[in-house]
Amino acid sequence: MRPSTISYQIGPGPLTLAIKAIVAANVTAFLVAWLVPVVSVYLGLIPGYVVDRLWVWQPVTYMFLHGGLFHLLFNMLALWMFGVELERLWGTAFFAKFYIVAGVGAAATTLVLAGLPFGFAQELYGSLTVGASGAVYGLLLAYAMYFPNRPIYLYMLFPIPARIFVLIIGAISLWSSVQEPRGGVAHATHLGGLIAGYLYLKGGRGGMIGLLRHRLDQWRRGSKRRRFDVVQGGRKDGPNRWVH
Repeated sequence: MRPSTISYQIGPGPLTLAIKAIVAANVTAFLVAWLVPVVSVYLGLIPGYVVDRLWVWQPVTYMFLHGGLFHLLFNMLALWMFGVELERLWGTAFFAKFYIVAGVGAAATTLVLAGLPFGFAQELYGSLTVGASGAVYGLLLAYAMYFPNRPIYLYMLFPIPARIFVLIIGAISLWSSVQEPRGGVAHATHLGGLIAGYLYLKGGRGGMIGLLRHRLDQWRRGSKRRRFDVVQGGRKDGPNRWVH
């Protein structure tokens, strides 16, 4: 008897095509900004510069910069954990489009909040925001919509269904964006990523419609399998009692 083979897999599996490109771009941008720190001022998101100086590229470029090594590692880890399965489900083209839309939507939320006539908005207007967190939060929202009951471990200890986890971090981001606009974490951008991801999936051509198509494909595959299931036929005591 051959011994049974046991295999283990940690996480969702190997990096997919779009995620490989995103990780490479983030690592490259991090190294460039580390060598030439002024790059963060030009490519990071500063609402005042976008409005006053028309540095309109910042809502895109900011998501490829990070404030430190652990900031980069955490975002890329989250991108791998939640993004790989979504890219396999959606395809590379739609995944890449969604990632950019969530990131830019997060930046747009920051710009809108920075223009409001409140005290926290003045602080936000001149602050620098960098990181892929807004886009990653959009992916987390999508993951919760597609896999609402998947457990996510809060603080690596408490298993919580994905849909509840997103509600929790959304509430935290909303509260923190008002209370601590200059904090170390761009909470307004996180909240914007959640909102942009939700709106895009609800209205995007490949969003919820894509989910319905996926469920329909699953049903079709199940129907085909049932056609070839083992069914009883022939004489009860005959050699062809079971027909495939």
